[in-house]
Amino acid sequence: MKIQPVILSGGSGTRLWPLSRELYPKQLLPLVSNDTMLQETVARLEGIDNVEAPIVVCNEEHRFMVAEQLRQIDNPASNIILEPKGRNTAPALNLAALVSTPETIMLIMPADHVILDIAAFQTAITEAASLADIDYLVTFGITPTGPETGYGYIKSGKKLDSSETAVSINAFVEKPDLATAESYLASGDYFWNSGVFMMKASVWIDAINHFEPEMASSCKMAVEKGHKDQDFFRVDKETFANCPSNSIDYAVMEKLTDTGDAPFKAAMVPLDAGWSDVGIWSALWAVGDKNEQGNVIKGEVFLLNTKNSLLFGQERLLVGIGLENTIVVETTDAVLVADKDHVQDVKKAVEWLKKEKRSEHLTHRRVYRPWGSYESIDVGERYQVKRITVNQGASLSLQMHHHRAEHWIVVKGTAKVTRNDETFLVSENESTYIPIGATHRLENEGAIPLEMIEVQSGSYLGEDDIVRFEDKYGR
Repeated sequence: MKIQPVILSGGSGTRLWPLSRELYPKQLLPLVSNDTMLQETVARLEGIDNVEAPIVVCNEEHRFMVAEQLRQIDNPASNIILEPKGRNTAPALNLAALVSTPETIMLIMPADHVILDIAAFQTAITEAASLADIDYLVTFGITPTGPETGYGYIKSGKKLDSSETAVSINAFVEKPDLATAESYLASGDYFWNSGVFMMKASVWIDAINHFEPEMASSCKMAVEKGHKDQDFFRVDKETFANCPSNSIDYAVMEKLTDTGDAPFKAAMVPLDAGWSDVGIWSALWAVGDKNEQGNVIKGEVFLLNTKNSLLFGQERLLVGIGLENTIVVETTDAVLVADKDHVQDVKKAVEWLKKEKRSEHLTHRRVYRPWGSYESIDVGERYQVKRITVNQGASLSLQMHHHRAEHWIVVKGTAKVTRNDETFLVSENESTYIPIGATHRLENEGAIPLEMIEVQSGSYLGEDDIVRFEDKYGR
């Protein structure tokens, strides 16, 4: 019995702004430990027998960051499937099922969850796998620890004879108000909906063909028309864009309750493993390591008379005095200060940023590229200064600019520079100049990262003033 992990990494995590951005979302961030949430998701599979290399389904914009983070933990994916457009979790899972061996048991996990008790999680996986092996579609219900209003719930049904703890599914319930959540907790019949599933690839494909034939057809055609591109599998963009959007729950699982007559078997395995989807800052506070005053801190922080708060600092010293139940998050370009009971409203701030056509919801000041990263450190009229890092063995595209010239100063490492018809090296403490209209490329053939300062000057400094002639990353 082979287990095929399928990691869904397509979310944007807007309620964890300003740390989570659209082009660098929460699953790619180290929020709870030194590893990113994607890396933690992969790591919690260690020790389970017969586990294949994971399939990761992610946004096309995140592809190189996903590949690099898996490389860092020496656990590359068997497939990184690129979604040209997010269509929710059911199509994403369908893409993974179509590239999997039909009888393989898929373990579907969002890349942005926290699970503290790995042993309990792996025990539940083993039990769910035995059910999936006899053609059940299995979900995991989280044993609730309080009357949470931010989660959907699953009402448990009858105990299954073929399992120690699994039950049938009586109903899926939307996010309740507080009074209803308290009644759910008191009854003992309700579990939080985890969004984690197990089933055979063939059983899922049969179910999606039965319930969502248009979605099934679109995904099948998108895969058949797709192609490999380096470490990635690109589905056909136009076909997938026309695919109906729906979640795994709505598309299939909610139609498999024990009150219905669907031709598929479904089960829920209870899971009590310190789970959280850390969708909001208060949830991150809840799972974080707290000091004696109940504070969760990260970065350079000084506190006085402060309790039950979370303070995250990236670049600057944070000082908190007389705070209680407060969230403070500092990044290079934005600061969030919020009452812990109102952090659901962070998404409204993100909506405002979009409406105002600002950039703080999209990227951090440091922008990651397949070759490394750049960070804008100063900008003014007709000039911009960037700090650029080029990874070992990486190169930027062969390109030119219509409106700006560039001055390059090497701080660390050695740059291989192409400028029109000449190629030369620029070492530490040396510089060179790229005139407007010159064809140029920057490469790092050294053994250490190349670090340099770039000074741009000209009438227009936007990132769209790039004409690419050659690019190893297919941009």
